[in-house]
Amino acid sequence: MKPSFHTLKINEIRQETPDAVSIAFEIPDDIKDLFHYQSGQYLTLKTSIDGEEIRRSYSLCSSPFENSWRVAVKKIEQGKFSTYANEQLTQGTTLEVMSPMGNFVLPESLDEKHFVFFAAGSGVTPVFSMLKTILNQSESAVVTLVYGNKGFHSIIFREELEALKNTYMNRFRVIHVLSKESLGNELQKGRIDEEKTKRLIQTLLPIDGIDGVYICGPESMIHGVKAAFVNAGFSAGNIHFELFGTATPVVSKVQETDEVITSLVTVILDGEVLDIPLASNQINILDAALEAGADLPFACKGGVCCTCKAKIMEGTARMDVNYALEPDEVAAGYILTCQSHPTSERLVVSFDE
Repeated sequence: MKPSFHTLKINEIRQETPDAVSIAFEIPDDIKDLFHYQSGQYLTLKTSIDGEEIRRSYSLCSSPFENSWRVAVKKIEQGKFSTYANEQLTQGTTLEVMSPMGNFVLPESLDEKHFVFFAAGSGVTPVFSMLKTILNQSESAVVTLVYGNKGFHSIIFREELEALKNTYMNRFRVIHVLSKESLGNELQKGRIDEEKTKRLIQTLLPIDGIDGVYICGPESMIHGVKAAFVNAGFSAGNIHFELFGTATPVVSKVQETDEVITSLVTVILDGEVLDIPLASNQINILDAALEAGADLPFACKGGVCCTCKAKIMEGTARMDVNYALEPDEVAAGYILTCQSHPTSERLVVSFDE
């Protein structure tokens, strides 16, 4: 069954920093099963702003054991939804909310493990959910958070993180890294990049004592942290990441040497079939299906979330970019339809798999 939108009432809005709010939703009892989630997953929110339908995905910062559904929204420059959320949303307002999705989740077994998280800015939101779950559900797991921000007052969940440190002082530590303020040592000054991560590994994070690394933030930070760990000998298979940032829809550029193929694309959703003629140098599969009247699930249109994920049942396709699917998912035939173009004369993709 495809994820669907539900009208939910906001039951609390909390000012987390001067430019970030968290929004908690009231989930009616009859749809709570649909909103079951794992720490690290996200909600897609939909509303109309100035007559334009806007969809945005935000990670849940609450944890399942809290029986709460809360997301954090940081205001960004020229961000339509983030500005609306920070300046106009009030308690009692309703939004259209899609049931939880996402693959950036924890393993089933948490005990006797050391988890290291790297986050920058609002990238802390899924991480906050994950570390709370680990500390609450396991009596032996150890958590380290390396958290980058501009300054002290821009640290989202600052007080809650301090409270967790006090509660789990032997199992949880936070290493703040500030780019605009000083904490008294060079290691915590600047941005989280490959060189900074290399120094952290050498001094505070020996890789032989780490079981999993989770990274959430901008693309440059993700690449830097991952490179530092892989170069230090840490297994790339134990590094997990989710890109955080403003998704910019990608315009496909067909190379002059590319052969233009006209394909019959079949889209399957909830058992219903839609056939679309589509050339490989035209718009992506998602946009073509939407133009043909299909009601497909989507959010970012930038290859960042996996809301529009579908599986190739027949034929082949190429993606412009992919920030959301794991290598094993791609190998199994999954694509992000917002980034995909047919490369065979016949292509069948299913949203039901």
